[in-house]
Amino acid sequence: MAPDNLTLVLHKAKDARLEQTKIPDSIGPDDALIQTLRVGICGSDVHYWQRGSIGPFVLTDPMILGHETCGRVVKVGNNVKNVKIGDVVAIEPGISCFKCKPCKDGRYNLCKDMVFHATPPHDGTLRRFFKHPAHLCFKLPDNMTAEEGACIEPLSVGLHSCNRAEIKPNNTLLIGGAGPIGLFTLLVAKAYGARDIVITDINQDRLNFAKQIGADHTLLVKPGQTPEEISKACCAFIGGEGFEKVIECSGAEISIQTGLNAGAPGATFVLTANCAPMVTVPLVCCPTREMDIKGVFRYVNSYPPAIFLVSSGKINVKNFITHRYNLEQSLEAFETARAGKAIKVMINCEKE
Repeated sequence: MAPDNLTLVLHKAKDARLEQTKIPDSIGPDDALIQTLRVGICGSDVHYWQRGSIGPFVLTDPMILGHETCGRVVKVGNNVKNVKIGDVVAIEPGISCFKCKPCKDGRYNLCKDMVFHATPPHDGTLRRFFKHPAHLCFKLPDNMTAEEGACIEPLSVGLHSCNRAEIKPNNTLLIGGAGPIGLFTLLVAKAYGARDIVITDINQDRLNFAKQIGADHTLLVKPGQTPEEISKACCAFIGGEGFEKVIECSGAEISIQTGLNAGAPGATFVLTANCAPMVTVPLVCCPTREMDIKGVFRYVNSYPPAIFLVSSGKINVKNFITHRYNLEQSLEAFETARAGKAIKVMINCEKE
């Protein structure tokens, strides 16, 4: 094994540096040592890089970035049976305690002691080697690439969002926001059989991409439009009726308001995106239309079905990757992601 462990370390806001860090020289009996193959840049990575915090998660010490990860197993602990040396695996980046009530109830994503890659104070995976609990390493079928494996993490958010919305075949769906999570949600919803899927955004290029991957209708939100106007325009695509399902992936107040206005009686509204701590919403829809409002926090038990959807060909994530860089070019890669013109930026962490 080469001693090189080139790593992207965030020291403070707008101060990310490529440095050498130590390769783990020992692993626990239930762990695996992973050679990182590909890491996708998430919006949260860019946010930490630019601002040093997201909500209550504040960078106080240097932290390694990256959590959308695919790697190769190079060493396993004595107890590990689910993966072996040489396996290419998708890495679920959240390590929960599996002892608290949410964990025991099967909602381990809500564990208060969660250790999540690249969320302060915990390190991420933008480095050549790292160790990880083996039960959170999911072997990829031979027909999947490392780049597809790195897309399983954001795809899992879309899958969990659709599960929370309880999307069924023939449901009508409005998606607010055509960023990566909105687009991955769109793919899952199509695979689940949703129809008349409408997606909104303020960026026409993203809407064009959404149309290419299966959106039935797109709506460009223009400055000065009210939530009521946007909602009416969305509903016009499906004959003026409200949507059975609404998944909000932008976090913008106007988009949240639009989605609640656009829900049909008995609809389910799912808030996937982070939003401001206080948001004004037309909550009267709950008692008058008996709408259900749900939240999404990352995902739970989503990796195996997400891998199946990709490996079976039901979902194609390959065209999401619009820009590719080597680990040595990480700072350039982050600049590209920050510019907002990429769908998904992928970093190759293998040493040439």
